[in-house]
Amino acid sequence: MKVNGEHFRTIWVKETDSKVIQIIDQRYLPHQFVIEDLTTVDEVVTAVKDMHVRGAGLIGATAGFGMYMATLEGAALVGAALEGASATSFEKYLSKASEKLLASRPTAVNLAWAVEKQQAAIRQGSTVAEKIDIAFKTAQEIADSDANCCQQIGHHGSQIIEAISQKKAGETVNILTHCNAGWLAFVDHGSALSPIYAAFDKGIDVHVWVDETRPRNQGASLTAWELGQHQVPHTVIADNVGGHLMQHGMVDMVIVGSDRTTYTGDVANKIGTYLKALAARDNDIPFYAALPSSTIDWEMEDGVKEIPIEERSAEEVKYIHGLHDGEIKKVLLTPEQSPAMNFGFDTTPARLVTNIITERGICTADKNGILDMFPEKKANG
Repeated sequence: MKVNGEHFRTIWVKETDSKVIQIIDQRYLPHQFVIEDLTTVDEVVTAVKDMHVRGAGLIGATAGFGMYMATLEGAALVGAALEGASATSFEKYLSKASEKLLASRPTAVNLAWAVEKQQAAIRQGSTVAEKIDIAFKTAQEIADSDANCCQQIGHHGSQIIEAISQKKAGETVNILTHCNAGWLAFVDHGSALSPIYAAFDKGIDVHVWVDETRPRNQGASLTAWELGQHQVPHTVIADNVGGHLMQHGMVDMVIVGSDRTTYTGDVANKIGTYLKALAARDNDIPFYAALPSSTIDWEMEDGVKEIPIEERSAEEVKYIHGLHDGEIKKVLLTPEQSPAMNFGFDTTPARLVTNIITERGICTADKNGILDMFPEKKANG
């Protein structure tokens, strides 16, 4: 996607140094556009854990590049002569690095998927030099695949928006989304926002209701910024407004992303998504989850019981960051001594999800629908 007319991905290899990975540090958006260099595994872990990068697909892509970093560090640790490096020491270092990456964010399944994909690929190399080369190529493949999948999600999902537009005789299609599942949450295009961009680019009249998404305000800061860059009409609303809009016929569809979806159709997404799904069901409004297949957990069956829900620092609830007199400042919202609880995600049961939009097409949010879309996974089901 474009920033001030220039195309960017959310993560890329520095043009002048292949040992440096560059990211958009999302903590500063929408007020500052900051590019950060990542040069070590620990810096990658910090970037994921402290949400310099966030979103299922981007977390996975970042983990992929993190494993590439691990091969570089492992090689340096066991000696400058790559061909003479100790295989045992090298593998031990990779194992420790993978553990660090896996512990950084527990809910997004893409992270584990990317690390495991890298581990399997790296094992195919016979020398340390080969393993480094394989890790580099695999990280790029993970990033490219994520962008391509999201582009296909946009193609399939835009057909839903187009059908609503035709039903409304070309009147504005009002779409509610929650958190940020745009290109900032992936490598490019996004999941929930990709169909919106595709529909807008077709000339369909769309308008997006943007939930602010407390406590980190990814909707107000990231989704609104993205939509503005693409010139998509949108309005930022408080998190609690969605139900009211639905009751008064001001929402035609809800579309959200996912950080982990079970193969039975339960969708884990940013905290507050479940409440939107309940309101949508009560008002007969279709509720869609858009996600690449890398976000599907092919082992978990009951999302409410099994998906690990990250509990983040209470400070995110108690404080807010914003621009004041040209500076980004941190402000206390609550009584200083009041405790706070901060669950990062909730799970929307499959029965509340109208359909799931993937890179292969649109399917029902249940075991049969998902496995029919991905028949190669039926052995797991």
